[in-house]
Order: sequence, then structure tokens, then C-alpha cells
Amino acid sequence: MQLIAIMLWRVMEEPYEGNSPFQNPEDLQRKLYFLVEQLQSMARELPPKYQQRVPCELLSGLANSLLNDTVFEIVKGLMDIQHVTEKHLFQQRLQIINKQRMEIQDVISQNPAESQQLLIENLKRKHAEELRQADMKIVLQLDQKVSDQQVTLEKAGVPGFYVTNNALEVKVQMHLLDFIFRLSKMKLPQ
Repeated sequence: MQLIAIMLWRVMEEPYEGNSPFQNPEDLQRKLYFLVEQLQSMARELPPKYQQRVPCELLSGLANSLLNDTVFEIVKGLMDIQHVTEKHLFQQRLQIINKQRMEIQDVISQNPAESQQLLIENLKRKHAEELRQADMKIVLQLDQKVSDQQVTLEKAGVPGFYVTNNALEVKVQMHLLDFIFRLSKMKLPQ
């Protein structure tokens, strides 16, 4: 709790810029304690290999960054962008699959039965490679989107976020985003 007090002192020393509805230090303290308690509770639900990567200092820093609604708004915007991107990429993949189905139907309708089997097998091999390449491109685009999100959150000063492609660290960041999202749905103390 001493770390929370230090962070609260830092927040109170920053000039009031009108973005926070809190008028006094007691309101800030109540909200900070609530956020820290909720984050600690959420962290205890994680599997042990992630719990050890989410120390109290990180949770306290995250709680401090959530004292005004800016981070909640940033995360909501990033989630909206991600959902639109995922839908778009899924539609692109479906278009490729539909185009491939039509090509197979064309082979069936335009060729005699005895030559169809070999043509279809060759076409399916070609389609499998096309789809594999398209999937690789989609994965690269999603990786870029993750990197963009990491940069945005790092620039916003959200603790725990930095550019990485280490799977374990990305998973920890995903848990932190989940915590922020869950907190955004809660009624916070006023």
C-alpha cells in the first residue's frame, strides 16, 4: 500500500487539467484503491505463469493510469479497430475460398469426366498454396495490428505495454487489456 500512497501523491501533484471529474484527493484515493483491489483480484485468477509476470508494482501503475478515462477510451478504440480489421480479413479469406470453389466448378462443367480428376487435384494443390500464402499475409497483418496497439498504449504511458513479439509477453499484455476492458464495464467510485 505504500507504493499506492506514493503514486497517489504523484497524481495529486500533477496540475488539474479538467479531464478528471474528481475534485479532491479523497476521491482519487478511493478510486485508486478500488482499481488496485480489482486488478489484484483479476491477477489472482490468472494461471501462475502469468501471475508472476504481473507484479504489484505493475498493477499499481496500471491503476494509476486508469484514474481518468483516457486509457479506457484508447482501449475501446483499439478494440473497435481490431474487430473491424478482423472482419475485413475474414471476408478477404472467404472471397478467396469462394473464388477457388468457382474455379473447381468451372473445371467440372467445362471438362470431360475422365480428365476432371487430375485437373481438380492439380487445382486443389494450387488452391492450398494460395490459401496458405493468404493466411500468412493475414497473420502478418494481425501481427502489425498488435504492434500498432503496443505502440499506442506505450505512448499513452500504460504500464506493461511495449513492442514485443514474445508470445508470453504478448499474452500478459492481452490479460492486461482484458483487465482494463473489465474495469471499463464496472461502476467506479466517484
